[in-house]
Amino acid sequence: ELGNELFYILFFPFCIWNLDAWLGRRLIIIWVGVMYLGQCTKDVIRWPRPAPPPAVKLEVFYNSEYSMPSTHAMSGTAIPLALLLLSYGRWQYPLMFGLILAFCWCSLVCCSRIYMGMHSILDVIAGFLYAILILVVFHPVVDLIDNFNLTYKYAPLIIISLHLALGIFSFTLDTWSTSRGDTAQILGCGAGVACGSHVNHMLGLKLDPPPDTLPLSLSSLTVTVFGKAILRLLIGVIVLLLTKVAMKKATIPLACRMFRIPHDDVRKARQRMEVELPYRYITYGMVGFSLMFIVPCLFHFIGLS
Repeated sequence: ELGNELFYILFFPFCIWNLDAWLGRRLIIIWVGVMYLGQCTKDVIRWPRPAPPPAVKLEVFYNSEYSMPSTHAMSGTAIPLALLLLSYGRWQYPLMFGLILAFCWCSLVCCSRIYMGMHSILDVIAGFLYAILILVVFHPVVDLIDNFNLTYKYAPLIIISLHLALGIFSFTLDTWSTSRGDTAQILGCGAGVACGSHVNHMLGLKLDPPPDTLPLSLSSLTVTVFGKAILRLLIGVIVLLLTKVAMKKATIPLACRMFRIPHDDVRKARQRMEVELPYRYITYGMVGFSLMFIVPCLFHFIGLS
């Protein structure tokens, strides 16, 4: 699950709402870049999944996607390494702890893809090395990207246009694949988080820890603090899931009407590019915006900030 939606919808919100919004925003920027490049590379190389036999496929949801490189391995490499690079020195913890966590996280994800029968060893190694290459290029400019998202006057317009254009140009497959929808929702989520961050900055809603509290530590963890963190996660994730359901119910019929596509079979309609692109992009864009702006405002209103 360390590479699936269930993990992302728990990990990123927990990091932003309870630990360090500064860190969470940068992790999402890196995650969007890594996953987008990985999905696009898959659709260019177009290597099939390992054939059974000898592979035994225990996970069929992603079977329609191509295999090389493993985007699960890319995510499972990039996120823990970026977490280590961004947090060490900002947070007080032993370097060895961070290295062990990153190694275990990466190993679990990479080995699971082979065990599940979805990737060859070569796919996983390529994903691991590709993620490191992207991280080497991307890490030095993450601060510039985040500052642009926060402070530039026309950042939301540029963010939405850029992410939408990247999604349109990446949808070149001849047949439907889960990678198309995944790419759209990753880009939508990234755009929503960036726009939410910009609105927070413009309205003066400070989510980042004050500079005088750095470096941060968990030494002050108490039952009350832990309880509030779990309550924030529970309430916030419920809001995100409700946002997702509401936007899904609104966007699919609207897109079908706009492009005159029958929507009596929703599953078939969702596989049409004209429906899938706006449905995924708008739905997950609103989820990302809620994650960064609406839910923190709710916490402030009910006294859970």
